[in-house]
Amino acid sequence: MKFSIQINIIILLLSLLSTSAFSQKSEISITNEDEKIINDIINKYSEDKNLSTGELVIKIGQFFLETPYVAHTLEENLNEYLVVNLREMDCTTFAEYCLALARIIKQKDPKVSNFNKELCKIRYRNGVIENYPSRLHYFSDWIYDNDKKKIIKNITIGEPFKLKVNFMSEHPKSYLALKLNPGFIEQIKQQEKAISKRDFRYIPKAKLHLSEKKIKNGDIIGITTSINGMDIMHVVIAIWQKGKLHILHASQSHEKVLISEETLEEYLANRNKATGIMVARPR
Repeated sequence: MKFSIQINIIILLLSLLSTSAFSQKSEISITNEDEKIINDIINKYSEDKNLSTGELVIKIGQFFLETPYVAHTLEENLNEYLVVNLREMDCTTFAEYCLALARIIKQKDPKVSNFNKELCKIRYRNGVIENYPSRLHYFSDWIYDNDKKKIIKNITIGEPFKLKVNFMSEHPKSYLALKLNPGFIEQIKQQEKAISKRDFRYIPKAKLHLSEKKIKNGDIIGITTSINGMDIMHVVIAIWQKGKLHILHASQSHEKVLISEETLEEYLANRNKATGIMVARPR
């Protein structure tokens, strides 16, 4: 009888452990290929851990050159959970992956599970996944929240950026999660109001030449825009080449990760909707 009770207790414990492991795994979407990429990068750059985080961001960013640009990779399920997809990325996820990988390489024990934790901390408000609105959708909000978490430092010293964001709440049908969950729209509206009340600064594109020497390799740059209701139209990584400031980014028009032939100044001048930049420096 006593032996039977012990067996039942063991079975119950194994069941609970199994359930817990399944629950934890179900909150992350990651493939074996993604895990291999993470481990390859850790092995490749582990000897560079004494570099600045920004220099590591550049090295890792160049590892991803030619990786396909794919939009909406985080929208694969109605339930919000951590999506890891290092096989294809958009401009924001590219910057997030490079930053998270650079930060774990500088840790004592870099591994996949630590990368997942770091990515979650970077991508979500206060580092916590609750639902769709808990993700940092507006990049100015991303900069604000990650500055508060001391992951990056907002180093933008420029002119006041008069910001009124409402694009998501005004165009909910453009976002599957909002279309299917109208209750989220009010949460997004409240976030937009909070973002719009903050004191942001930006460097106008006509004045970039006055400030660009202060930008370092690996700085994460949000390109500000005149599009109504939006703050940032594109996210790039600063990279200096032959004394000129270029950008490393996941390009929608070229459909891959690349280093621009244009300088950052030329890139901004050639895009009517681009108004300037905000700069976030990895800590």
